[in-house]
Amino acid sequence: GARVKPFTPEKAKEIIMSLQQPAIFCNMVFDWPARHWNAKHLSEVLRGKQIRFRMGRRNTDTVPQFETTCSYVEATLEEFLNWNCDQSDGSGPFRNYDHSQFWAYADYKYFVRLFENKTDVFQDVLWSDFGFPGRNGRESTLWIGSLGAHTPCHLDSYGCNLVFQVQGRKRWHLFPPEDTPFLYPTRIPYEESSVFSKINVVNPDLQRFPQFQKARRHMVTLNPGQVLFVPRHWWHYVESVDPVTVSINSWIELEEDHQARVEEAITRILVCALKTAENPDNTKAWLNPTEVEEISHEVNCHYLNGAVLALFDHYRTSKEVEIQAFGANGEHTEKEKLNVHDHMEVEQPHSQNLTTGIIKQESASPFGPDLVPVMPSSEEPSTERGSIFESDGNTLDGEHFGKLHCTKRQRMMYKSKDAAVEQIASNSTEAPSQTFISTDDLLDCLVNPQVTRIVAQLLIQGRTL
Repeated sequence: GARVKPFTPEKAKEIIMSLQQPAIFCNMVFDWPARHWNAKHLSEVLRGKQIRFRMGRRNTDTVPQFETTCSYVEATLEEFLNWNCDQSDGSGPFRNYDHSQFWAYADYKYFVRLFENKTDVFQDVLWSDFGFPGRNGRESTLWIGSLGAHTPCHLDSYGCNLVFQVQGRKRWHLFPPEDTPFLYPTRIPYEESSVFSKINVVNPDLQRFPQFQKARRHMVTLNPGQVLFVPRHWWHYVESVDPVTVSINSWIELEEDHQARVEEAITRILVCALKTAENPDNTKAWLNPTEVEEISHEVNCHYLNGAVLALFDHYRTSKEVEIQAFGANGEHTEKEKLNVHDHMEVEQPHSQNLTTGIIKQESASPFGPDLVPVMPSSEEPSTERGSIFESDGNTLDGEHFGKLHCTKRQRMMYKSKDAAVEQIASNSTEAPSQTFISTDDLLDCLVNPQVTRIVAQLLIQGRTL
């Protein structure tokens, strides 16, 4: 008889909306027409269409290969495939790129732009099977890469992510949102909705980034026919481990995106203002090639106002605004509820379900052969992780969290904040001349995700009084 899927759309959606950990769905897409979309097939569907490929080096430096440092090639999929199996005659668009030294990645290609007039292909992708009726290729993005092609480690500010692997395998390195301080977040290069890490997670410079040792890597290889669920704000580095890979993904909007849009607008104003002031002419150095919108201060302020208005429009209907508050290391610890016409009332912090931390309110585990959790890699012993009350500069509200359950000695560290600063300064091995503070250094602090979150909350509160 007909094969049955392990989860109904309703059950799949319930899992997606409550799961706090990455997981792989199996046996959910065996009937999707898109499962046949290998690169060869796509090259026929898109015959002659010019696509932009990002070119990167196969060597692994400790510095991430950001898009601002990559070069780009306009080519057809057919030309890509010829180059990829070493059949190019040294003349095509890839002629300057030795296949043994470079990878090519057609990443982030929106279906709507790629297949503009071939609207029938949208129906080949059926996210409705995961509980999102009407969602198909129109809301999806296509990724085609050669061996070694990768995306630097980053988190997506909006939504959660479903990724369908069509051809070849991709290795995913994932880190939970609580590990943000250990991943040295930066907004340079600037791209709306992407927070990058300064670390090349496959070749980290632990001299420069010692805290990275505390991060808990979760690693998984995604095979064709599988769908990976990436929860909101999980960091990820994704690399192609086969000669050709094809993936299709869709970002699922979430309630929290309203506040995230305000945070992104604040970030945009600050990054653009400071980087433009530093050098009005060289935007290429810091603006990701994906960013095509205008970056004038006026337009950015308009964008911020739009984001704040949209947030209030949305919550006027549901009457309450939920604003995420930050815990010691940047994890969500409590939800503060705020009435649109009221001042803020803070609820008691939720007990943090750290033992499994998996599902918000479900007792029975959904895991099994058809839903495989992505587990922390055993390479790093969990003892490496310091207590969240370590005074490592990640604590924004030390006094409050310090009193929960830390030792007197630790509480002392919070009380004498100036002493802690003196301690750090005196421990510094570098002479002040080497620690010149650049615009980027300042921005890494100003638009640190924890700081932007607080600024957004203050802005929103200021509008509600």
